Amino acid sequence: MRLGLRLSLWLIAGITCVSLLFALYQVEMEYQSRRHELRRRTELLAETLQLTVERLGEEGSQADLQLLVDRFGNREHLEGVAIYDQNGTPLAMTTGLSAKLDPRLNAGEQAALKGKQTGEFIRSRGKPVYVLALPVRHDGAIIMAVSIFNDAAYIDSQVAAIWHDTALRVLVQMLLIGGITLLIVRLNMMRPIARLAQWAREARIGRTASPVELPQDDGFGPLTVEVRKLATSLHAAQASAEEEARLRGAAQAHWTAERLRVYIGHILRDSRLFVVSNREPYEHVHRGGSIEVTVPASGLVTALEPILRACDGIWIAQGAGDADRETADTKGRLRVPPDTQQYTLRRVWLEKDEEQGFYSGFSNEGIWPLCHIAHTRPIFRAEDWKAYRAVNAKFAEAALQEMEGAENPVVLLQDYHFALLPRLIKDRRPDARVAIFWHIPWPNPEAFGICPWQHELLAGLLGADLIGFHIQSHCNNFMESVDRTLECRLEWERFAINRGRRITLVRPFPISVPGVDRPPEVEMERGSVLRKLALKCDRIGVGVDRLDYTKGIPERLRGIESFLDNHPYYLERFTFIQVGAPSRTHIQRYQALQDEVNAEVARINERFATRGWKPIVFLDRHHSHEEIRALYRAADLCMVTSLHDGMNLVAKEFVASRDDDCGALILSQFTGASRELEDAIVVNPYDTQQVGEAIHQALTMDSEERVRRMRRMRRVVKEQNVYRWAADIVHELSEVRIKETLQASRERKEPAPLLSVGR
Repeated sequence: MRLGLRLSLWLIAGITCVSLLFALYQVEMEYQSRRHELRRRTELLAETLQLTVERLGEEGSQADLQLLVDRFGNREHLEGVAIYDQNGTPLAMTTGLSAKLDPRLNAGEQAALKGKQTGEFIRSRGKPVYVLALPVRHDGAIIMAVSIFNDAAYIDSQVAAIWHDTALRVLVQMLLIGGITLLIVRLNMMRPIARLAQWAREARIGRTASPVELPQDDGFGPLTVEVRKLATSLHAAQASAEEEARLRGAAQAHWTAERLRVYIGHILRDSRLFVVSNREPYEHVHRGGSIEVTVPASGLVTALEPILRACDGIWIAQGAGDADRETADTKGRLRVPPDTQQYTLRRVWLEKDEEQGFYSGFSNEGIWPLCHIAHTRPIFRAEDWKAYRAVNAKFAEAALQEMEGAENPVVLLQDYHFALLPRLIKDRRPDARVAIFWHIPWPNPEAFGICPWQHELLAGLLGADLIGFHIQSHCNNFMESVDRTLECRLEWERFAINRGRRITLVRPFPISVPGVDRPPEVEMERGSVLRKLALKCDRIGVGVDRLDYTKGIPERLRGIESFLDNHPYYLERFTFIQVGAPSRTHIQRYQALQDEVNAEVARINERFATRGWKPIVFLDRHHSHEEIRALYRAADLCMVTSLHDGMNLVAKEFVASRDDDCGALILSQFTGASRELEDAIVVNPYDTQQVGEAIHQALTMDSEERVRRMRRMRRVVKEQNVYRWAADIVHELSEVRIKETLQASRERKEPAPLLSVGR
C-alpha cells in the first residue's frame, strides 16, 4: 500500500506542477487580454472625444467643455475625463474626479501637451487606473490636452476569480487522479506483486510447482521473463538436489550440469578455462528486421557450458552469423549467455577464401574422408593445406591473446579442424595444460599414411598434454600412426607418447547426451505424428542423420527394401521416416549423395507404394529438437547404420527419449555407440539382408525383452552422460605434471615460431 501511496503522491505532485504552470500561463494570457480590451475601448472613446473637443476649442466656452466631460463620465469603468490648457491648467474635469484621483499632471499628460499621445497603467491613490492622454490641435498648434481615466481594478478582480476557479479545479483533479491511481496500482501492480511474493514464499519452502503468471505488457514483460527463468533455474536446482540426494542414498552419483559446475570450480580453482572450437555456442543472425540469437544444436555446448560458467572461461570460435560483428566489440568479444553473461565468447573472423580452404577444403574434403573409412577418396590440395595452417595460426594468436596474464591456463581444443593448434599454443605457453578431443574416428596407420602432411599433423597434435578419442581402438590407431611416422617413444602400459621429453597422454572419452528424459507434462501422441505426415500405417521406423556419405543412408534404404521383399506382410503396415538434414551442399560429393538418396527413395516407393501408403517418407530439411523428439517417441524402431562413425549421438538421443522403455534400436557395428549400447540390435550396414532381418526382429520382438533391452541401454546413457565426459577430460588434464613440460621446454631452448608448423 505504501508503494501505491508514494506513486500517487508523486503523480499528484507532478500533475499539480504541470496544472499550475498551465494555469499561470492561462491567467497571464487572460490578464493581458483584458488590459488590451481596456486600451482598445479607451482609444475608441478618445477618438470621439478628441473631435468634439477640437470643435469646442474653436468656438465653445469652458462651461461647454465641463458639460462635455460630465456627459462622458457615466460610461462603464470610466472614472472621468480631464481637459487641460497648454500650460497644464485644468479647463474641465469630471465632477468628483479630483476626489478619487490625483489631479496633478502625470508624465503621459505632460507628453500629450508636447504633441505625443500616450497610454499607461498607473496607480493613483492606491487604485489601478489606465490613463490615455492625447493632444488637441488647432491650425497645427497644440491648444489643449485631454486625459481619459479608466478604472482597471476590475481586471485584478476577474484574474483573482480565475485563480480561485483554477485552484478548485486542480484540487478536484488531484483528488480524482489520486484515487484512480491508487485503484489502478492496486489492481494492476499490487495484486501481481502480491502473487509474486506468495510464489516466492512457496518456492522458498519448496511447495511451488510453476512460476506465477504476470501481465504480459511492456511494464511487466521483462519481470515475467526473469521470473520464469528464475523458476526454471530453481526447479532445475531443486530437481538436481533431489536427484543427488536420492543417488547418494542409493550409493550412486550420476553427473548433472550442477554437479559438473561445482566439481570444475573445485578442481580448476584459480585456473581459467579456454575452449577453442570451429562452431560457436551462440550465433547472432538478422531475422525479420531484428537481430536474434540462436544456439546451434550441439552436445558440445551442453557439455562445456557448465565448465565455462563455473570458472568464467573464454570460448574462442569462428564468428559465422551475419550479425555477429554487430553484437561483439572491436576485438570480437561479448559476454554470454545473453541472459546471465557468465563467460566470454571470443569470435575469430575468417575471410571467404580462408574458410573455403580451411573448412570445406582440407578439413572436410581431406581429413574427414581420410578418418572415415567410407570409400570416399580424400582430396588434398596444397592451397587448402596453406589455408588450414593459416587459420590454425589465427586461432592460436587469438587464444594466446586471451591467455595473456592468466596463470596456469587450461585449454580444451575441439576436433579435427585444429590439429596444429596444440603445438602452436604449447610452444608459446608451456605452462598451459592443453587437451584436444578428436570427435571423429582415427584411421589405421595405412589409411592415415595417405595424407601428404601426416608428419605435420601428428607433430601438431603431440603438442597437447592430452588427446581424447571416443573409443580405445581409435587410441590404438593413433598410437600406431605415431609409431610409424615420427621418432618417439611409446609407453603402451599407460598409453603415453614421449617425444622430446614432452609427454602426451592418449585416452578414450566416450561422449554422450545430457541424460535420459523425464516423462513430459504433455505427451506427444503417436497419432499426431501420423496426422502431421499424413501416414496410414501401424508400425513406424525412424532414421535421423545429416546427409553425409558416412551415415550409410543408401545402404539403409536397400535394407528396408530387402525387409519388404522378404516380409510382404508389412506392406501398407510399416513406414520408415528418414530425416536427412542437408549438409555441406557446396561440396560435390555431398550433392551427389543427395541425388542418390532421392533416387533410391523414389525407386523403392515406386516399387512398393499403394494408394494412400508408401514405405519411405524422406524429410530433407532441418528439424527442431522438439520435432525430432516427437519422431523418436512415436517410432517402433530407430536405425543408426553408419558406415563409420566416431560415436553417433543419434543412437543415444533415441534411447534417452524413450522414458516409456519401448522401442528398439538397430545399430551399426562400426559406430562407437555399439561398444556401449550392447542391447541394441547390432548389424553390418553393408549387409542389406541382415539389416532387413534386423527390422523384422525389432518389430516382432517380445515386449518384455524390448523393455529389458531399453532399460539397460537407458541406464548406460544415464550413467555415462555428457557431464561425466566433460568431468573425465578436465580431471585427466588436471593431473598433468606441468613441471615436466616446462623442463622439456627449457631444454629445447628455442620454441617453434607461430607459423613454423608445416613444410
